[in-house]
This record gives sequence, structure tokens and C-alpha cells, in this order.
Amino acid sequence: MKKVFLSFVFALFSVVAFAQGSWEVDPMHSSVNFNIKHMGISFVQGRFDKFEGRVNNNGANLDNADFKFGVSIRSINTGVDARDRHLVSPDFFDAEKYPAIEFKSTSITKDKNNNYILKGKLNMKGIEKEISVPVIFGGITKNKEGKEIMGIQAKFTVNRLDYGIKYDPTGAGIAKEVEVSLYYELIKQ
Repeated sequence: MKKVFLSFVFALFSVVAFAQGSWEVDPMHSSVNFNIKHMGISFVQGRFDKFEGRVNNNGANLDNADFKFGVSIRSINTGVDARDRHLVSPDFFDAEKYPAIEFKSTSITKDKNNNYILKGKLNMKGIEKEISVPVIFGGITKNKEGKEIMGIQAKFTVNRLDYGIKYDPTGAGIAKEVEVSLYYELIKQ
């Protein structure tokens, strides 16, 4: 009986130890994307090619986890060089003065569907605002190299005017709302 109990304790400890720790975004298996309405009839899609992130957790899920993410403004990519140059200019992101967008979590809670609501501070163009982001936890497994990996996905909307991106303030040509989609695979460190 003592061996069975010790085996159970060891197995439980292994499951908890398997998941807790520090995780870094794997850029080869992750993406930061956005979508914005243009002229009220179509959409422009884009992404940021350079980004980083870290999650620290204490168990086999995201309960009480701490998140920190950032993207490099100069890595914006809409597939049109002239537009990308305009987006990094003072008319939009002003990458010379504000080279990154950053997010730092303040709390995370589970909703009734077992998904998460992540709250934190988003800093863009020197303006910091509290946002709430729904997060889907994909789980934890091991990759082909035997390293532990975690998957998360988040989709949310940001009003660009709230962050000082005032080009076309009426939103007639370029919508005010920007849809953001994050797909992160993180590697345990």
C-alpha cells in the first residue's frame, strides 16, 4: 500500500512539475496578425514579423500565470512596402519615437466555458490602457525534440484612436477598430 501511495504522489508531482515554469514564445510556430477595414468595404491584413513573449505559470494550466509580450513596430508587414513605410511614420505608429508595442498582464481568470480572460496593460505610442483579452489555452505537450511546449490563442479588438493613431480620425477610409489575432506556441525554458 505504501508503494502505491508513493507512486501516486510521485505521479502527481510529475504532472505539476511538467507544466510549471517559464515559457518563451517560439517565433517559428507563432504569429501576430491584424485586420482593419478599409473604405468601409474591404479589409487590409497584416502582421508583425518580430515579436517576443514570456509566460510564467505555476501549474498545468494558465491559472495565476503572468504574461509579457512585445512586438517590433518596424517589423510590420502588410505586403505593400509603401504602406508599411507609411505605417511606421509619425502619421501612424511613429516607430522612431515608439519602437515597440508592449503588453503586461495584471490578472487572469477562467470563464464559464473553461477559457481564460486575461487583463493587462497595453502600451502603444507611449499610451498605456487596461485591456481585457479572451485567451484559449491549447494545452501542453512535448515537441519532437522532447521539449515541453504550450499553445495559446487570443483574439481581441483595439481602437487605434485610443492610442494616438489619429490618421483619418473619422474612420471613413481606415477604420478605428483593429482586430488582432495572436497564435503563440511557447517553449519551456
